[in-house]
Amino acid sequence: MIDNLAAYHFVALEDPAAVAGWLRTGAEAGGLRGTVLVAPEGINLFLAGPVAGVDALLASLRADARFADLQVKRSRSSVVPFARLKVKLKPEIISFRKADAMPLAAPARAPGVAPTDLARWIAQGHDDGGRRLVLLDTRNREEVGYGTFEGALTLPIDNFTELPDALASHRSTLRDATVVSFCTGGIRCEKAALWMRADGMDNVLQLDGGILGYFEQVGGFGYEGRCFVFDARVALDPDLRPLHDDVEAA
Repeated sequence: MIDNLAAYHFVALEDPAAVAGWLRTGAEAGGLRGTVLVAPEGINLFLAGPVAGVDALLASLRADARFADLQVKRSRSSVVPFARLKVKLKPEIISFRKADAMPLAAPARAPGVAPTDLARWIAQGHDDGGRRLVLLDTRNREEVGYGTFEGALTLPIDNFTELPDALASHRSTLRDATVVSFCTGGIRCEKAALWMRADGMDNVLQLDGGILGYFEQVGGFGYEGRCFVFDARVALDPDLRPLHDDVEAA
């Protein structure tokens, strides 16, 4: 059985090249394939391989105080859904190009809502204060095509950087709502929520752990379809089972 790891952490790195080299060595030692992104703002990992290899890499990361709070999502597959190991240095671990969306520059992380709390709000139709609930999908239209939360506000975007312009026409209708931004694993909705709050939308929260975290803790309640993932599995259902699980990535 193959272990699939999706993990990220925002942390100031003075030596991103050295961190990239260290992660390459650890991934190779564990027989892992996938993508490692390293930037001055942190790390973003999509890796797969033997369970022991993933365990060893995570243990090494968490032994380093900089990565002790790494956000981790794990799932299983029959084959490795990546063709090779790629380690890249980037300006951002997820490109958004908005100064107000830089977690390391913000005074605090954007407020979040736990998956179990969101499930309760969905069942109620409002938050615990009685305010109407709007779920904002920060992913692109291809991802949304595989599934999203029932009734979610989706945007006609192909790239994350297009979100601010696409959201502009909706802002007036969101003023009286509690808006929960969400994405696959949490990294995009974390940046989006920070930017929206800095831009005057103080009613925005982020879904902690994204869709995959919601699937892990809640299952598929309130969600329609699957969650797109960026590898040969294509998408996962609420039980974290892959849409395709029979052919290794070429």
